[in-house]
Amino acid sequence: MTSLLSRLGRLFIILAGYVAASLAASAFLNLLLIGTLDLPASALPDAIRGSSIVAVPFVAIFVAWLAFTPSLVFIVIAELAGKRDWLFHAIGGGVVAAVVTAGYFWQASGPGDWTAANPIIALALAGSGIVGGIAYWAVAGRMAGGWRSPPRS
Repeated sequence: MTSLLSRLGRLFIILAGYVAASLAASAFLNLLLIGTLDLPASALPDAIRGSSIVAVPFVAIFVAWLAFTPSLVFIVIAELAGKRDWLFHAIGGGVVAAVVTAGYFWQASGPGDWTAANPIIALALAGSGIVGGIAYWAVAGRMAGGWRSPPRS
């Protein structure tokens, strides 16, 4: 029974880490977008505050939805291999972002600068994946594979 509760607790921590990764990736994308708006310095605090309340959670829903399958593959690999270092999770987040960019957005490219064919957009998405991977590591990745080791007495 204790093993079952331990594994259920681990699944909850993994879910919390995925939510944190989605929010961190969304916040990174929002900060990059605010940086491109050419706002005066006096308007920046209000813009950051407004986007933090409204846009970050809204975009995080889409980030979580689009990256679910590649992230699930990465999370399973990290848990089974017991990888606990931040660099593994950061690179994994970048790979997940690259898969999402290639798989979902590359086919939907159209006219204009706001497509994944633009290298700046592709790099911004890869950077958000790296930030998301580090956020996942901070919440859940530091204990990856801990459910497989026997409890210490």
